[in-house]
Amino acid sequence: MEDVAKNTSVKRIAAEMRERGISGDVTILSDSARTAAEAAAALGIQVGQIAASIVFKLPDGRPLLVITSGAHRVDTTLVAANLGVEKLHRADADFVKSASGISIGGVSPFGWQHDGSLANPVPVVLIDIALAVFDVVWAAAGHSHAVFPTTYEELIKSTSAQPMKVGD
Repeated sequence: MEDVAKNTSVKRIAAEMRERGISGDVTILSDSARTAAEAAAALGIQVGQIAASIVFKLPDGRPLLVITSGAHRVDTTLVAANLGVEKLHRADADFVKSASGISIGGVSPFGWQHDGSLANPVPVVLIDIALAVFDVVWAAAGHSHAVFPTTYEELIKSTSAQPMKVGD
């Protein structure tokens, strides 16, 4: 798993963590953490402590990042209504990679490669209020085998995320 620590995305996320004041360090897992259940099992924590970064496409084409608790699915109808848009569109792997610079399974809540242009816009970011009940949450760090510990408050501060109920 030594190669994971040398991965470009993981190194970028680790640098962003330091710049944004995240107190934890990247942890490299021997098993994949592509899903919240896999990550929780590998870490020996509750699945609700996983801060999963789920990407959607807004009707205007901009990316929407929902940092959600791994304990539930995003209710796209609820989120769309709260944002005042008709609906959220599912993002395919190409859109996620293009928007974030990271492949599905390792998408981090920050460290995205964007320039704010129409072709590469800054994402709209929401954070699930269900994560607030945990002292520590874990998020992906740019690779399906890389995660980091943080807090709900650190995620809000480091991503400028808007807290919202996003599912049940």
